[in-house]
Amino acid sequence: MDRFISTKTITLGSTTFRQPLAKSHCRFIHGYNLYAKFWFEARHLDENGWVVDFGALKQLRKRLKKQFDHTTLISRNDPLLNEFLALNEVGGINLKIMDSGVGIEKFAKYCFDQTNYYIKNMTKDRCWVFQVEVFEHDKNSAIYKKQ
Repeated sequence: MDRFISTKTITLGSTTFRQPLAKSHCRFIHGYNLYAKFWFEARHLDENGWVVDFGALKQLRKRLKKQFDHTTLISRNDPLLNEFLALNEVGGINLKIMDSGVGIEKFAKYCFDQTNYYIKNMTKDRCWVFQVEVFEHDKNSAIYKKQ
């Protein structure tokens, strides 16, 4: 069976978050300029000979930037959630609450889910996301792929 795979890297944006249960400095708010690499897969190519038309990803990039760029991502179970909500209320942060938790592993799954839904709809199920890798920087990343 043929498998065609293409990749695309998208800048997610400057994001702050914290890991409240961490025993390290990661329990404090800290941030990264996140980016993600997406692997797209298809059994056959489109009429242009492509797995994915990268030019058609503008709305997806907007959606991902809205979630990550210049935002503070906090887990719904963060013990300081009320304090973050108060900061958001007075305009001190652009708060996004994540039900599944925070960290690049969780961000990779979020990006996978959002992008797979988008791509499958865009290509009428001809193409799907194979895996997503989210980078904090060139030395730290996490990969999510569905088996």
